[in-house]
Amino acid sequence: MSAPEDISDQLETAAVLRLLELSRHLAAPDNLQTLLQRVIDTAREVLHADRATVFLYDDKTRELFTYVAHGVKGLRFSIDKGIAGECARTRAIVNVPDCYADPRFNPQFDRDTGYRTRCLITVPLMGLEDELVGVLQLLNSNKESFDVGDERMSEALAGQAAVAIQRARLMEDRLEKLKLQRDLALARQIQMNVLPRELPKVEGYDLAGFSQPAEETGGDIYDILTCREDDNPPIMMLMADATGHGVGPAISVTQVRAMMRVAVRTNASLDDLLLHINRQVCDDLDGSRFVTAFFGVLDPVNHRVTYHSAGQGPLLHYHATQRRCEWLDASTLPLGIMADMPIDAVQPFDLERGDALVLLTDGFYEYQNEAGQQLGKDRIGAVVDRCRDEDAQSLLQALLTEVRSFANGAKQLDDLTAVIVKRRA
Repeated sequence: MSAPEDISDQLETAAVLRLLELSRHLAAPDNLQTLLQRVIDTAREVLHADRATVFLYDDKTRELFTYVAHGVKGLRFSIDKGIAGECARTRAIVNVPDCYADPRFNPQFDRDTGYRTRCLITVPLMGLEDELVGVLQLLNSNKESFDVGDERMSEALAGQAAVAIQRARLMEDRLEKLKLQRDLALARQIQMNVLPRELPKVEGYDLAGFSQPAEETGGDIYDILTCREDDNPPIMMLMADATGHGVGPAISVTQVRAMMRVAVRTNASLDDLLLHINRQVCDDLDGSRFVTAFFGVLDPVNHRVTYHSAGQGPLLHYHATQRRCEWLDASTLPLGIMADMPIDAVQPFDLERGDALVLLTDGFYEYQNEAGQQLGKDRIGAVVDRCRDEDAQSLLQALLTEVRSFANGAKQLDDLTAVIVKRRA
């Protein structure tokens, strides 16, 4: 018959072997949930406990929360509370041999569940660079309480588990980031695909359009389409800019573009188009967001532009014969500000030979160089005047060249979108 010391040595050897087996499993690229389940199962087995729980640490909120556990779900609490919180704060093992005799113990969980906690041990999970990853807590040893040997064993287990948890969380963050990048790339592809692939051919006119988001997706959009299927029909123009840039604003301006196209197909007047789109945007956006938009119709027979500009400005009408830039302001409020927006009569203007209508979002005007200076209207007007004899596409390229030259390597902070209508001389 084996002596008690031999039995103890055999049990300790078995525990060490179990820890070594856990080390091998922890090296595998498991997801976080699988890894934590393996940790608490091994901890319960090695330390002969009834239950085990890993509380992960959220350093932003200074809270501990359960991810996997035996017998509990969905706990989250401040590290200023409870025995687990004390373990996290002090980063030291807390071994409680008699829970109901310890004033730090909160018996509420036992009362809620009918479970009775006799003893517990809580171990900090310290990762690389002394980072607190969480705490491991075990309840009810099959002995009277957890002893010094259990403390050593749990500390060894916690050291291995903490590093593995760090690695698993980094891997999940990496996978989430890659997924987000794929989603943003898809959103950008969808957004860019709704831009006109080919602009209408208009007798006596050159047209150009451009849009370049500051991020994967942007809050700008433009559109140019014919209003009817006949010879030399009117041309509908849109340029819209939602507050901010990213997926949310991209959805907003794409919605505006879709509603405008429906309005054109139903032969809605420019006033009705603006009113209905604005009301829908008011319904869809909260009070802190809005969309500026230019809606204009070019009559290529009478060479007249009729428009509404909802918060979009300045608008540049270049008069070729006078070599003069006329800057037009917005004609009403941005979309999404007021459901019953005021619509005043806007004076249409005529495009004489050589004239140009240049619509640019504020990403052009407010583009900053490294010194913090903005490109501004004067530089844009000078480029338009210098290219007065060029076609619309050449003028657009000249404007982009001016932006790049002025920026001198400064990062693009806002979306760049342009619509240029040039009447041939």
